[in-house]
Parts: sequence; C-alpha cells; structure tokens
Amino acid sequence: MDSNPWMLSVVASLLQRLVARNERLLSSGKKLSKQNLCVFSATQVPAMSIAKYLERIFKYARCSPSVFVVAYIYIDRLLLNNPNFLLTSLNVHRLLITSVMVAVKFLDDLHYNNGYFAKVGGLTLVEINTLEVEFLFMLRFRLQVTGSVFESYCLYFQREVEMGRDIEIEKSLLFLLEKESDQSCRQDQSNRQRLGIS
Repeated sequence: MDSNPWMLSVVASLLQRLVARNERLLSSGKKLSKQNLCVFSATQVPAMSIAKYLERIFKYARCSPSVFVVAYIYIDRLLLNNPNFLLTSLNVHRLLITSVMVAVKFLDDLHYNNGYFAKVGGLTLVEINTLEVEFLFMLRFRLQVTGSVFESYCLYFQREVEMGRDIEIEKSLLFLLEKESDQSCRQDQSNRQRLGIS
C-alpha cells in the first residue's frame, strides 16, 4: 500500500466540486437549514484539503480501495435521503471519516476501532461515536451495496478519470486504473460473496 489508489483522486475531485457548488449557492443567498447545522459541522474549515484528508485516511486506516467507493455511495445516499443537507467545507471532512469508517466495518474483515478512526480523523472518541449514530440514521441504515450499484460507481469513476475532469492525475494513471480496477472488483466480488451481498 505504498501508493494511493486512483479512486482517492476521483472521490476528492467529485466532493470538492460539490462543496464548491453548494458554497456558491450559499453565497448567493440560500439560507442554511437546521439540518445543515448538525453534528457534522465543524466550527472552522479544516486546513487539510479533501484530497490530503483522504490520503491520510487511506494511509493510516489501511482499508481496501473498494471501501472508498462504498463510502462515496453512502454519501450519495445520505444526500439523496436528506435534500436539505448541503455538503460544505465545514462538514465534508467529518462526513468523509464517518462514511469510510462505516464502509470499512461493513466490507473489510479486519479494521480498526472507533477510537483509532477518531485519531486518524482528528476527532475525539465521543465525536466519532456521535457522528456514526447520526450518519446511520441519516442513511436510514441502508448499508448494503449491490454488485451492480458498486460496478456502476466504478464505471462512473473511470469515466471521470478518462474525461480528466479537474482531477490531478498523472498520464500513467489510466494504465493503473485498468489494472487496479480489475483487481479491486475481483477482491470486492470475493468480499460480496463472503458477506452474501448480491
């Protein structure tokens, strides 16, 4: 696990674009709802970028690359279930560490506990526990991801890379993408079979 998987750049780029769009909406006069001022909101914008934060999580959590795809799916579901909740620079980091922690618990056989994820995310144990409970309720406890949904997100990520949309990716990444995508999907298929996920 010396190099970061290609999907970290894709997830960071997609989230950054969504945050930028939402903050443009807010600056143009849209009021924050009470739902947006929830436990995920930090008091100030973290100094670390979304991309660096994802790299930190990957480095220290040592979870499988497919976890980041599932974490993104969870964030998508949460936003769909809670249309008044806007992803902003004040809440994206906390939402990310929580979604990755929940995804790793669901997918990976071996993973760290909440206290460890709190340290990785720069939070306290009480905060990460509170965020996890809130996240699960906002997600309506829908954690299962079917193989077809997982595959469609992988293809979506691949198209983002091929189109080069605001993603800082080296030219050699497309080759790595094909190689890693095959390996990751095979590993995820094995995980899904073991967990009884269709």
